[in-house]
Amino acid sequence: MTKANLQLLSLNQITTENWSLSEAIQGCARHDIHWISIWRHKLEKIGVKEARKLLTEYGVQVSSLCRGGMFPAATERERQQRIDDNKRAIEDAKTLGTDVLVLVCGPAPDKNIKQARHWVEAGIEAILPYAEELGVKLGIEPLHPMYAADRSVINTLGQANALTECLQSDHLGVVADAFHIWWDPELEQQIARAKGKLLGFHVSDWKVPMRDMFKGRAMMGDGVIDLRAMRGMVEEAGYHGPIEVEIINQEIWDQPGDDVLHQMKQCYQAHV
Repeated sequence: MTKANLQLLSLNQITTENWSLSEAIQGCARHDIHWISIWRHKLEKIGVKEARKLLTEYGVQVSSLCRGGMFPAATERERQQRIDDNKRAIEDAKTLGTDVLVLVCGPAPDKNIKQARHWVEAGIEAILPYAEELGVKLGIEPLHPMYAADRSVINTLGQANALTECLQSDHLGVVADAFHIWWDPELEQQIARAKGKLLGFHVSDWKVPMRDMFKGRAMMGDGVIDLRAMRGMVEEAGYHGPIEVEIINQEIWDQPGDDVLHQMKQCYQAHV
């Protein structure tokens, strides 16, 4: 299988967490990386208008905005606040020029994981009309089951596919993150099931042993995931968009950002 197209490489901003958004955009321009995925906590520091100005100035496009979601909450008022926040995220995605808002769906506020999954469905249903109105697509990103307690109760691509099939919208799809789904015995069939609904493909690696549940992602090629085979699956299912490198790892964060981008490009070409 041929190497991934370098023109589709996208820096998911969390990979260079110690950089500001301005620094990340300029870093992409220096390293001839044409895409960036922006995180909202970085966006808030400079504002969406300034971010849009910098993106235009440096010729960098936005592959996605991360993140919306976090729908479950203990009270109706909190759940409504989260719906309102997701609507603001949809607006920001529109202004930034991306048509994908990534949804990290959120954990249960108590031990009732079944109820939390119902709240996720209700939350997505509540914001879908606004996403459709603004032309922004919502990408449900299932997270590895080890994050079910604190980050998301949507833990398999099968669950995410079921939600898209239930809610039936051209503006709702799924995001395939290799770190979260590589282990799934149904991986190939669930990626095929998502045909026409794949809104993103994220890559990193699963290194053994993993010393930190949250900051355990590794650079491509340092772990056990067959990333090139997975890319073949998503391409077969019709996805040919940007490929985001999303690495949450303190050791990588502590390195100079330019060194990280240089290594990222090399590993992307060698392993994706």
